[in-house]
Amino acid sequence: MNLAARLNKKTPKAGKPTASRKTSSSRSTELADHYFDIKTRIHDRLIDIIDLSLLDSLSEAEMRGEIAKVTEGLLWEEFQSAPLNLAERKRMLSEIQDEVIGLGPLEPYIKDPTVNDILVNGYKQIYVERAGKLEPTPARFKDDDHLRKIIDRIVSQVGRRIDESQPLCDARLMDGSRVNAVIPPLAIDGPSLSIRKFSKDPLEISHLISFNSLTEPMARLMDGIVKARLNVLISGGTGSGKTTLLNCLSRNIPEDERIVTIEDAAELQLKQDHVVRLETRPANIEGKGEIDQRELVKNCLRMRPDRIIVGECRASEALDMLQAMNTGHDGSLTTIHANTPRDALMRLETMVSMAGLNLSPMSMKRYISSAIDVIIQATRMVDGTRKVISIQEVSGMEGEMITMQEIFSFEQTNVSKQGKVEGYFTARGIRPKFAEKLERMGFTFPGDMFKASPRPQVGELS
Repeated sequence: MNLAARLNKKTPKAGKPTASRKTSSSRSTELADHYFDIKTRIHDRLIDIIDLSLLDSLSEAEMRGEIAKVTEGLLWEEFQSAPLNLAERKRMLSEIQDEVIGLGPLEPYIKDPTVNDILVNGYKQIYVERAGKLEPTPARFKDDDHLRKIIDRIVSQVGRRIDESQPLCDARLMDGSRVNAVIPPLAIDGPSLSIRKFSKDPLEISHLISFNSLTEPMARLMDGIVKARLNVLISGGTGSGKTTLLNCLSRNIPEDERIVTIEDAAELQLKQDHVVRLETRPANIEGKGEIDQRELVKNCLRMRPDRIIVGECRASEALDMLQAMNTGHDGSLTTIHANTPRDALMRLETMVSMAGLNLSPMSMKRYISSAIDVIIQATRMVDGTRKVISIQEVSGMEGEMITMQEIFSFEQTNVSKQGKVEGYFTARGIRPKFAEKLERMGFTFPGDMFKASPRPQVGELS
């Protein structure tokens, strides 16, 4: 009988855990802890021996080479008291390199192009998102202190801090990836870290079409909307692709226009040359010196921008953004968290009221309807795919209601046995009011572009 067969024969049936299973689990934990103890000792000795200031002048490949040479010697010394096999030694060498110049256990997932999100729930749990689905990983940190060191390294690189007096922090990696960290006492089970990765080569509209996130006619209309300087609000839930869509739309801004971007943590990836990027600043350790988005929006109006792009409207800066849209800075773009275009307008009203001005509800609605021209709704479907499910024109006011008309939409018809969303994109048979403005600027559309098509197009996104 082979080893696998014997193991299967001896494996107890599912039910109450047996003593042997408990022993196996505790043995596995002991081995993992022993491995981390060895790695910590070698890492600490490496920091004492190597001159980190000299490493800053080397490229990453050269740094890894220098670290490998010193670590190899330390591993041979440690080998006498803590024997490791060849695979473990190679793994440890790579992990120590990541500890010194990278983000430790997270580094392989940072480099993995298939990973979109990295979610750390305490030092023992690391999840990643691939193709819209979360999955656990075998990686872990040694303890809470190890995780805190990595968090401190991330936030300090962008001039921010995180401690007991300020246990929340929004930051970014050097490549622009978005980072959020929460530590005790707010995080009950230990430090929590969330990283939203951005690809080195940003997605283009053509990629979204190939993913079936939208169609050619929708992309053509978006191109005209941006070039014709209409004010656009991109709405969607968490992880629905709002920032990706904003990046794609920004590609249509002409090169000769001056763009000012305003963000909490800089993450937009604009390809134009004439771009000024502004980022908010948190309060210092004395609770002073905070610069929020509202102050940046006010200041950017003095910077002679042709376009203003606000990464996300969250609070009272929405009022200043609307004022900019209404006072000559047309063609501005921003995003907002909302489940539907109608909800986006309601949230916008709420945020404007947070500015503290004594505006009547009717005046507020008229102001919003005058400023916003188009709302684009992005959604992450139940199968993890992302789609532009609605493009709507804000057409004005009727009584006390802001009126909108839908130009394109995605109609879901079913969910397949494999869990994939099925459906089709269609026009609503409505020619938008702004079509005349687009045509005056040289954008022509086929006569049947806005005609509702009865022929369903399968809307699966790989």
